[in-house]
Amino acid sequence: MFYHFFYPLSSDYSIFNVFKYITFRSAYSGITALGLSLVLGGLMIRILQKFQIQEKIRSDGPQHHSSKSGTPTMGGLLILATFGCSTLLWADLSNHYIWLVLLSALGFGAIGFRDDLLKLRRGKGISAKEKILLQVLLSLGVGIYLLYFDPTRTEYATRLSVPFFKGFQPDLGAGYLLFIVFIVVGTSNAVNLTDGLDGLAIGPIIIATLTYTGIVYICGHFNFSEYLRIQHIKDAGEIAIASSAVMGASLGFLWYNSYPAQIFMGDVGSLSLGGLLGTIAVIVKHELLLILVGGVFVIEALSVIIQVGYFKYSGGKRVFRMAPLHHHFEALGWSEPKVIVRFWIVAVILAMISLSTLKLR
Repeated sequence: MFYHFFYPLSSDYSIFNVFKYITFRSAYSGITALGLSLVLGGLMIRILQKFQIQEKIRSDGPQHHSSKSGTPTMGGLLILATFGCSTLLWADLSNHYIWLVLLSALGFGAIGFRDDLLKLRRGKGISAKEKILLQVLLSLGVGIYLLYFDPTRTEYATRLSVPFFKGFQPDLGAGYLLFIVFIVVGTSNAVNLTDGLDGLAIGPIIIATLTYTGIVYICGHFNFSEYLRIQHIKDAGEIAIASSAVMGASLGFLWYNSYPAQIFMGDVGSLSLGGLLGTIAVIVKHELLLILVGGVFVIEALSVIIQVGYFKYSGGKRVFRMAPLHHHFEALGWSEPKVIVRFWIVAVILAMISLSTLKLR
């Protein structure tokens, strides 16, 4: 909105020329989302408390988590609202990727919202089959648009970028659509599984979106992408406005979600943030890099898969004391803040390694 209103004035007033630059608008998109989150966070908590939208802790989790029961949940609505508002204010709304990212976040958020509401009403959310089906359909929509309705991607639409091997770009053909679904759905559910401790999921989300803010800017800049020998994605740089807004909104949410949490994000937050992150990764053709950037989410998801698979195979034996992995470390005696901060440190290390692959050939 600001871009469309102020940039045309730059022909008469040079000061408004700054609205042309993605770096300027990205910075203020993040600041705006952060400010809105900090201002509205307290109000959101009071509203959720008034309507008794509170977390119900499962009995099969760590016993000391019972004290978290009654904490307001569905705080992901705050992230979605502030991220969306900031993006609409600062982005070039004629950019189709901005709308794809927004719609993806809102779509996955709607799935999480329905799941959270059903949990509050009847103590049980939507079935796993229904959740996966809805996520797959939404991801198919993202993939079909990118493969068949985006003429700027025709030459490289189905090619897979492989970190560390820039000259190796296999063409997956029609299989690339299934790959997109796997990445987006997998990321959404992996973030959801990670959201089990105060601030545990939102920290790596901030780190991952910061990382992808840099990646989308580079991919959208012809000279930078040419120098680094990575695929140039026309118009993708504008996504930095949205990813920066996510980062700002998440930082504001962390103010209230840090230990001991005053609010939880719920599935409406975790599913939408994961779906959004996966969507950004497939738009800029850095899907495999997401496995490294979001390594914490991958490890958490794998711990659940391994635990469930081995439990069924062995007839009741376990690999971990409890899954997802963060509960395993709690069972070993680590305090909740220690688990959270150490997982954040791992996320930072993985993000730094990920960025290094942009230069490595």
